[in-house]
Amino acid sequence: MIDAETLSDASAAMAHLSLKRRGVLFVLSSPSGAGKSTIARRLLEADDHLQMSVSATTRPMRPGEVDGKDYHFVTLETFREMVAKHEFLEWAHVFDHRYGSPARPIEEMLAAGLDVLFDIDWQGAQQLYQTCGGDVVRVFVLPPSMPELEERLRKRATDSEEVIVGRMRRAASEVSHWDGYDYVLINDDIERCFVEVRHILEAERLKRSRQTGLIGFIRKLNTPGG
Repeated sequence: MIDAETLSDASAAMAHLSLKRRGVLFVLSSPSGAGKSTIARRLLEADDHLQMSVSATTRPMRPGEVDGKDYHFVTLETFREMVAKHEFLEWAHVFDHRYGSPARPIEEMLAAGLDVLFDIDWQGAQQLYQTCGGDVVRVFVLPPSMPELEERLRKRATDSEEVIVGRMRRAASEVSHWDGYDYVLINDDIERCFVEVRHILEAERLKRSRQTGLIGFIRKLNTPGG
């Protein structure tokens, strides 16, 4: 298997040959505790051309979180106004709070030639695909088993018993939507799963349909002396 370091070196070596292309809207979804956040963090650390979509949310800020970095924390009234003004590419009601992806910063990142990473659930992934179509790549990360997922949640020691029961109930619902994704991975080894996600991102970037500069390059090849 090609490891993450080798993949990174290969990507860097090919960077000077890259053609102009459309950006990728890269969605990672999973039940809470299945490893999505760890994989997302490592992707961002390893890839300068990938930026996180920072969601707006109505839930209270937790200790250690930073407004504008972890989330844009807004009131319910403000969130509703943003929905009414069509300022979200997607939004959903999750665990008694609302979450949404503001369109403007995403459009700015794409205009700057960056790809955008989304940490959203199946509802958001579905809405984003309906809005942005083929530019969206959806990856769902499964736990190796539900007992293993519950054990991971308990080891985090951040949630009450009531919250854990609720997350497990929601996990069963989320897993049932696996067939709404382009890729489905089983996270029984975080390193291997991370490398697989990076392979998917790299392959999607190279798709012919995204290479808007390809026609011009072909024309140049067919020009004498090109």
